[in-house]
Amino acid sequence: MTTGAIDLGEGSVALAPPGLAARFGEFLAVGGATLALLPLAWLAPKLVGTDDAELAAGFFTFHVAFVLNDPHFSVTYLLFYDDVRRRAFGDAFGRAQRIRYLVAGFVVPALLVGWAAVAVARHSARLLGFEIQLMFLLVGWHYVKQGFGVLSTLAARRGRKIRPRERLALLFHCYAAWGFAWANPATPAGDFEEKGVVFRSVAHPRWLELVTGSVLAASVLVLAWALVVERRRAEARMPLGPFVVFLISVWVWSVFSAVNPIVRYFVPALHSLQYLYFVGLLRRAELRESAGAFSPPLTSRLVLFALSALGLGFVLFHGVPGILDATLFGRRRAPDDLGPTPFFAAFFVVVNLHHYVMDAVIWRRENPKMQLLARKR
Repeated sequence: MTTGAIDLGEGSVALAPPGLAARFGEFLAVGGATLALLPLAWLAPKLVGTDDAELAAGFFTFHVAFVLNDPHFSVTYLLFYDDVRRRAFGDAFGRAQRIRYLVAGFVVPALLVGWAAVAVARHSARLLGFEIQLMFLLVGWHYVKQGFGVLSTLAARRGRKIRPRERLALLFHCYAAWGFAWANPATPAGDFEEKGVVFRSVAHPRWLELVTGSVLAASVLVLAWALVVERRRAEARMPLGPFVVFLISVWVWSVFSAVNPIVRYFVPALHSLQYLYFVGLLRRAELRESAGAFSPPLTSRLVLFALSALGLGFVLFHGVPGILDATLFGRRRAPDDLGPTPFFAAFFVVVNLHHYVMDAVIWRRENPKMQLLARKR
């Protein structure tokens, strides 16, 4: 959902899930399952020991990544480059959205791939490390804005539009949480390893942690004030379930994601499940919209779409980088700070960063497809 956020704007139609069981299932899929994970993450180390609990969590989430994390990246490409000619040069988008599409779809990947290619060609862990640090910076933006997108979309589907004052307060809280999550804890510059690449990180000074923490505290007050004012003015409270999921995305997955190591293992999978839930809603609506008299069954087309995402995810994160690392770097006599799998690291960071940027285009209200998420079927 976006790294830019879904904002359906005017004209959305209430579309609540049919029944308590469906609502509860939706709540779990979009982040509510985290509430069940928290007590388990606290209890597991006490029952089996910290090392065994973390080993089991790491083993489980490593394999879950093949069916959740990887496809959640690859499916973005399937959504973004669908009908690419009409979106880039035709009448599918307005001028501003078309410019965003061209930049995100062609300029940004060229820059990211060029950056990574130069780093690998020069055997420069330092240069690739800067790109990795950009990923670490923007991942918080991605998480909190997706949380905002979930709230605004589910609220719209329940007939409760996010009002301008609330929108500003929610986004202020998102950005403040993102800043604090990145700045906390305060650490000096040092050597770190990511996907085999050893690089020197930038320092996170204490004053930055204090400033961002103060801004975050202020944003909590602003958000509470905005919600109370709008509740009194319009006599329509924020839907509880979507708002709880928003708080989970901001606080558990971003601000306090490092507090419990077991929770930290599961956050990417939970985030991916949240994303894929809305991709499923959108794709189902698109296929129904375009269905003709002789179209294949909806279920078979959805299965084909899911299998395409699975296959592309394997190609992007395992197939192509694995072949390149084995053929071009597998026989090095003296490995350097790029590690034994520099192509895997490069693909990982480029796909992550490009995913963030593409999301900022796909899930905008300027994309006509977004109205399908709030249309009563």
